[in-house]
Amino acid sequence: MHNPRKPLCIFHLPAGKGHPMPRIISALLIAFSSAAIATSAWAEATKPLQLAPDAPDRYTVVPGDTLWDISARFIKDPYRWPDLWRLNTEQVKNPHRIYPGQVLVLDRSGAEPQLALETVRMVPRQYDTQLSQAIPAIPQKAIEPFLAKPLVIEANALDSAPRVIALEDNRLLAATGSKIYVTGLGDAKAQQSYQVYRPGKKLADPVTKEVLGYEALFLGTAKVSRKGDPAILLVSNAVAEIGKGDHLVATTEPDVVSFAPHAPQQAIDGRVMSILGALTQGGPRSIVTLTRGKKDGLENGHVLALYQAGREVTDRFKDKKQTFKLPDERYGLVFVFRTFDRISYALVMNASQEVEIGDPVRTP
Repeated sequence: MHNPRKPLCIFHLPAGKGHPMPRIISALLIAFSSAAIATSAWAEATKPLQLAPDAPDRYTVVPGDTLWDISARFIKDPYRWPDLWRLNTEQVKNPHRIYPGQVLVLDRSGAEPQLALETVRMVPRQYDTQLSQAIPAIPQKAIEPFLAKPLVIEANALDSAPRVIALEDNRLLAATGSKIYVTGLGDAKAQQSYQVYRPGKKLADPVTKEVLGYEALFLGTAKVSRKGDPAILLVSNAVAEIGKGDHLVATTEPDVVSFAPHAPQQAIDGRVMSILGALTQGGPRSIVTLTRGKKDGLENGHVLALYQAGREVTDRFKDKKQTFKLPDERYGLVFVFRTFDRISYALVMNASQEVEIGDPVRTP
């Protein structure tokens, strides 16, 4: 049976030295596409806020809440949280901290609804406890492994990444408690912790086919025992066998993702490049890698719309065969929570159908 998400017909134009027209047409199509996306993003940003059907007048924040969950209680488009709070650009990057026990009040008196905090007197101990439990933007547990572990490595990062050049007693593989010899650590401190990984499957842009990075197989952690080049590290925890040629990256503590969910101010047009932990399809709470990153204007907290790419179909009418490109159709949203230069991690927040590799992601 034919997959309805695949094209039925491909329309080719002639190319060659005497035919510059295809390049001109391609450039015009790209320009028109970018303009359409920018226009759509502007129209969405200026559209009046729509309250959720059962939006409460007041809501008390409870442990386990996220900014996304709370926003969805009040408005139909949760990523427009900054509009509901009347936040400026700097406040979006460093939003008010929202804590369990605080009361949010919805003001419907103006031209547009607005959310604010109700001033509540609290005993000092209760207040201190709440300040240590600021709610995250999205479910923290769903993304914690992807905040700390090197599960995607950009293509250019492998050239300068520290690597294992030898193992203790000339062994072929190292396990927990073994010594490994590493070059490229630079000014590493004694007892500094590193994560060991092995480059895996290539990650290529589904459109341009350019390799943007590699999936990284996490092998374990190691600590610096003796500085130098090569340095000596002791494997503190191995979840898989470590060998010569494996790479290292400094261990970092995962941060709570507290950026307010918001749409990019500029037009973003990328693709789903991989679905981590799955072969070709995913759904809500899946982690996906995108073909756009910091250099394209993406930042933590950005929300992008998922689209099903419109397929090409052929139609015969009055003995004349025509090819049509069906429109792309929006079916979900993703939340960007970790960005690199040319790649980003995003969490699928909602999707009315399966997410597939190659699906477009754009400014909503």
